[in-house]
Amino acid sequence: MKHLLNLLAAIALLVWGTHLVRTGVLRVFGANLRRILVHSMRNRFTAALSGIGVTALVQSSTATSLMTSSFVGQGLVTLPAALAVMRGADIGTALMSVLFSADLSWLSPLFIFVGVVLFITRPSSPAGRVGRVLIGLGLMLLALQLVVEATGPLFESPAMRAVLASINSDVLLEITIGAGLAILAYSSLAIVLLVAAMASSHVVPLDVALGLVLGANLGSGLLAVLTTAKSAVEVRQVTVGNLIFKLLGVAIAAPFTALWLREVRPYVGDATQLVVLYHLAFNVVMSIAFIGLTDIVARWCRRLLPVPAQSAATRRPQHLDPSALSTPTLAISNAAREALHQADVVETMLIGVLQVIRNNDLKLAQELRALDDTVDQLYSAIKYYLTKISREALGEEESRRWTDIISFTINMEQIGDIIERVILDVEDKKIKPQRNFSDAGMREIVELHERLVANLRLSMSVFLNGNVRDAQRLLEEKARFRDLERAYATTHLGRLTEQTASSIETSSLHIDLISELKRINSHICSIAYPILESAGALAPTRMRESRLSDLR
Repeated sequence: MKHLLNLLAAIALLVWGTHLVRTGVLRVFGANLRRILVHSMRNRFTAALSGIGVTALVQSSTATSLMTSSFVGQGLVTLPAALAVMRGADIGTALMSVLFSADLSWLSPLFIFVGVVLFITRPSSPAGRVGRVLIGLGLMLLALQLVVEATGPLFESPAMRAVLASINSDVLLEITIGAGLAILAYSSLAIVLLVAAMASSHVVPLDVALGLVLGANLGSGLLAVLTTAKSAVEVRQVTVGNLIFKLLGVAIAAPFTALWLREVRPYVGDATQLVVLYHLAFNVVMSIAFIGLTDIVARWCRRLLPVPAQSAATRRPQHLDPSALSTPTLAISNAAREALHQADVVETMLIGVLQVIRNNDLKLAQELRALDDTVDQLYSAIKYYLTKISREALGEEESRRWTDIISFTINMEQIGDIIERVILDVEDKKIKPQRNFSDAGMREIVELHERLVANLRLSMSVFLNGNVRDAQRLLEEKARFRDLERAYATTHLGRLTEQTASSIETSSLHIDLISELKRINSHICSIAYPILESAGALAPTRMRESRLSDLR
């Protein structure tokens, strides 16, 4: 029992080390890796090369698959290009298995020591995140040593040898076990290294080890499919296409494991190297053979998983990919894109309000009020999505962006509520009683509305780009809008003294309407505050004029 616990602990340490490296690299280089992947999609060969490089860094083809599929879901890359990236990703993880199979045990204490020092002394800085990666690398190397040490005594027992003998020469069972282990460990790399270490200790025969390696490759594809099971159809198309390639590759390679042992074993005496080189050769050959089939498999995936047609204005959350949560930088980007989608729906509501007022359109009024439910649902979805992002994994800038997104979506949700109330008031006090604003009053409402739409669009630009000058303009618009609201309230009272009939009939609605428009504008302009505050251009009660003049 003690030897079994030691082996399980060593396997757990190997998996945990792989997790630390993967998450650490994504936290340090996540944004850069995203840019590399997006900009390398000119053709399938550069896409495959980028997949090799990115996967070599994150040490997980599954992580690369999740990033790439998320880009497809956002419309940043095409499905064939994403499948080409995955061909390179398989080679990248195989190269890392060859590297880690070498005798690097002397690096383990060095990596752990340096990593712990960096992580403890500067935990929230990039250096601290690099330290986390070094700790993971050190633990992986240490775990491989422990696996070799623990397997010897454990597998000398007759009972364990009988269990291993039951899977001998049964390729299908070996592939199934390897796939299951890869899914449980959340890493095909960890399982390949584990199998190689067990083969070197003569715990499993070499032919069984090769079958387990094929299963680990298949398991990484299944793992990505399971991880994206609740994602958008566009995202699932990538992982399903990648799984199709893996199924084809395993089906072709399985009958030839004996040929590999017969032809290569005389030249490679070390069992560990024989296993990891088989893993590398399998992925290289299959990636080269299949890279020309990406367009064909993409068509299969589109037929198997067709994208449902939905209205662009009312479509439910389309960027909140659950699979991206393991990559905080990517998840923050997804939430920001969804927040802009929410703002688009709010803009549709705001533009429609004027048409309702002008044309007394009850049908449009009902449609716009229904859109407020969409705004509320998007707000809840974005908020819930953000709460699932690990705040510890975010740097200072990402944490600030997290807060900005929450603030932006709250403002959009409140604007939607105000617009809904405005529409109800217009229905009750203007459309149903069949009243009309005076010509002068209508001109005032139109001018305020035009300014409001322009300010909303400016606020979306400020949220997206964080431009300080635009944020300054937005805050200045708040003061101008407030002055206009006061002026128009005064002129309306003047029309009342002139006994203008239409002004008297709609007086309550007119005053309430321009007041509500001012409230909407206040929510819009408040988006500028975080940008100006982070730039040091915002005093407790007013903008620092001297700082703003420097920005001009």
